[in-house]
Amino acid sequence: MWSYSNMKNYSIHLNFDSTPYTLSDANQLTVVGCDDMAMAQQISDIIDENGGFGCLPYCRKSRDGVGKCPGVGCCQTSISKTDALKVELVDMLTIWGKDKKDFRCSFAFVGMIGKLGNIKFKLSDLNDPKAFGKNNKEFLDRPLVLDWRIDPFSNCTKTSCGKHSSCINMVVGNGGYHCKCNEGYEGNPYLRSGCQDIDECHNNPCDSRGICRNSLGSYSCHCSYGYYGDGKKNGTGCIPVPVSHSKVTIGVGLGSGIGLLLLLSTCFWLYKFHKKGKNKKRKQKFFKRNGGLLLQQQISSDEGILEKTRLFTSKELEKATDRFNESRILGRGGQGTVYKGMLSDGKIVAIKKSILIDENQVGKFINEVVMLSKIIHRNVVKLLGCCLETEVPLLVYEFISNGTLFDHIHDENDEFLFSWSRRLKISVEVAEALAYLHSATSIPIYHRDVKSSNILLDEKYVAKVADFGTSMSIAVDQTHQTTLVKGTFGYLDPEYFQSSQFTEKSDVYSFGVVLVELLTSQKPISFDKIGEQRSLATRFLLCMEEENFDIILDTQVLQQGNREELIAVAKVAQRCLNLNGKKRPTMKEVAMELESIRKSKTLSTTSETKYDGIQLQKSKSILISDDDYTWTNTGGSDITIPHLSPKDSHSLIPLSGF
Repeated sequence: MWSYSNMKNYSIHLNFDSTPYTLSDANQLTVVGCDDMAMAQQISDIIDENGGFGCLPYCRKSRDGVGKCPGVGCCQTSISKTDALKVELVDMLTIWGKDKKDFRCSFAFVGMIGKLGNIKFKLSDLNDPKAFGKNNKEFLDRPLVLDWRIDPFSNCTKTSCGKHSSCINMVVGNGGYHCKCNEGYEGNPYLRSGCQDIDECHNNPCDSRGICRNSLGSYSCHCSYGYYGDGKKNGTGCIPVPVSHSKVTIGVGLGSGIGLLLLLSTCFWLYKFHKKGKNKKRKQKFFKRNGGLLLQQQISSDEGILEKTRLFTSKELEKATDRFNESRILGRGGQGTVYKGMLSDGKIVAIKKSILIDENQVGKFINEVVMLSKIIHRNVVKLLGCCLETEVPLLVYEFISNGTLFDHIHDENDEFLFSWSRRLKISVEVAEALAYLHSATSIPIYHRDVKSSNILLDEKYVAKVADFGTSMSIAVDQTHQTTLVKGTFGYLDPEYFQSSQFTEKSDVYSFGVVLVELLTSQKPISFDKIGEQRSLATRFLLCMEEENFDIILDTQVLQQGNREELIAVAKVAQRCLNLNGKKRPTMKEVAMELESIRKSKTLSTTSETKYDGIQLQKSKSILISDDDYTWTNTGGSDITIPHLSPKDSHSLIPLSGF
């Protein structure tokens, strides 16, 4: 356990990689507090700095000031078996820029899984570590559970265990192994002589008229001649066969055998028929639950949908993916798993196996399927159809072969191919796709999870916006939609995080982060940095404010790009990242400006490279600013909008990168 206050971050390292122990999966991480998040990395995640998971307790001031676990002021998450665990308690105020903490202290515990559902505590105890420890001992009485293993730096070999035993590799960290006697053997599996056969006949488990025959690892009982049965004491034993009935017995046995054969054959076909009918009813149940009837109604009322939305059968997609073989997995995300498949006509597709949907949201899900099927844009991944007769909906998309934009930006071996001109072209294509979704469709569509890993590239490096799992449509007369906060840490609009009101400008902010990624080749969140420096958006805005953005740009970008051109693109990103959503440009304006920059061989600007436009003069936070900003649009007119007021309420964020 550890506490934290005075705006500092604390961490703990548990390392068993060179010991005969591993951290058991019977442990869990519990976090108690407000405005703070615990981030955990297991040994595989520590190697990959982008991996890990987190737990962010939700807390708000209530009248009675009572917290409960899990619930208000407390969250829990499971921990897998691992050799090493690093847990860091992070002050969210250093990232989001909140001026004052509700409570001074936070606590995190790693220990045995326990039920904390009935535990309540005073939120005021979070201002006094001693009072918290005294009044909430239930949190402290939870021991750390360890598992043991032999030789943590070795795996099973032919000589690791003795005879008639099995060697079991540990699948975590630096390895290690267990030895276990096979069934029917006993002894010490670690000795060379190994495990010895158990002579079950020594205690004679057979009937007195039976004969016990021991075998390696097992035994059998046989009745003497003139007797029948299984010969076991705890079974039917050995029963005498009447002499007068021997011939009758043979006839009855033969007839019984034939009858049994006919009965088994009949039962088999009845079972097959019953199973087929049961599977059919099961598919009909799933089809109805997943909104199939509603989709059929939509198709019947609009014949154009039938041409664009194909209803696949579960049998088709199982065959296309080799029964959803793990070797076909293209990727996993917060909304489901994507498989590569080949249809019967030879067409390669991407099949997304969605997570379970809320039955109350079925109507909205079907409307969005119909809506997305109508989207025809060269820079949006095409939805080909769906399958609703499985437990979870299956969505079928066109297959894009060249990976994600994230992979190309952060792949050190792809520097030569991924030039600045290609990066600028991709930024224009993504901006045009988002502008199309926002303003060119009959009903505006907000993506809600714009990030470089949701942008795919085809063989010609044409960008395709993908993964509409969290997207939503909004009526044309609405300016925003109030929803549960969802998104990816590092791309999330701070204004949306505070207010829970998602607008088209929230997508603009996320696109701004992608644009900065293209300029800098840096990841949106850096776990090796502390405080506000963790956020790429914050570091970029600070460099723009200090008129020293060269230090953050990618070396290749600096070498290949025209300086005036780079400044122009950086200013577009700066406007997209404006803390006041109303002062950000629309995606249509962003697309027009980027296209203008791309087409211009020489920008009609002076040699002066001083950064005018948006200046962050007071707050260095990426969440809250009290400044008024002025943005000059493409038409040349100035637009001044009042400052953004910070909100007090917070929502729990599903962090995609954890």
